[in-house]
Amino acid sequence: MVKTSDEIVLMRKSGRLLASVFEMLDELDLVGMSTMQINDLVERYITVDLAARPASKGQYGFQFVLNCSINDVVCHGVPDAREFVRDGDLVNLDITLEKDGFIADSSKTYVVGNASGAAKRLARIAQGAMWAGIRQVRPGAHLGDIGSAIEKHAKKNGCSVVREYCGHGIGREMHEEPQVLNFGRPGRGMRLREGMTFTIEPMVNLGGRRTYTRDDGWTVVTADGKLSAQFEHTVAVTADGVEVLTLRSDEQVPF
Repeated sequence: MVKTSDEIVLMRKSGRLLASVFEMLDELDLVGMSTMQINDLVERYITVDLAARPASKGQYGFQFVLNCSINDVVCHGVPDAREFVRDGDLVNLDITLEKDGFIADSSKTYVVGNASGAAKRLARIAQGAMWAGIRQVRPGAHLGDIGSAIEKHAKKNGCSVVREYCGHGIGREMHEEPQVLNFGRPGRGMRLREGMTFTIEPMVNLGGRRTYTRDDGWTVVTADGKLSAQFEHTVAVTADGVEVLTLRSDEQVPF
């Protein structure tokens, strides 16, 4: 779980490259694009422009480079040439990238066009929940501190946090130990050490936290049909706090 300084350098490189994928997507008008078009564009950018590997493709039998989760889809949305992004949608794009043997993982929820006030607010809450969790990361802190902060932020804003899916250690493998839950109790769970790298990725629902998986075996949706939003970064525990390895140029760490 603990990476050497040289390994952190390589993870930082993967993180920067993945951040640039989202920066490329930020320049696009997603309205009218199919989710498969987005997938193919990202694959081309990662493989050709960045000379890297889309780490999700082939993982667990998944044949695409990203998850595209729209509106009531919580996570693991499958790209489809027949599904188009519409004005007003909430669209989460979850992307992984491997370079020089190390993997970065990040996601962003795009508020497309003339979205409702509720959709915009939910995206802000989900992003705030992610930052609330990241803020807890430092040597000596506990995993429970992260999960507690995430859930507290969501609940105080009238939303719920999905419990079945969570963050995870990451490095040479996409999914390493430990699991980073989006709920918990302060002071409980594994104690963090300098050099640990993992993702923080809360999925926040406008309604209840219950979900179910569609018949395709991948797509997870809210049980009540209400909106869901997610944000994710890969982070490293530093000597005195945290480094966000997938931080984009339009972001600032808010603490």
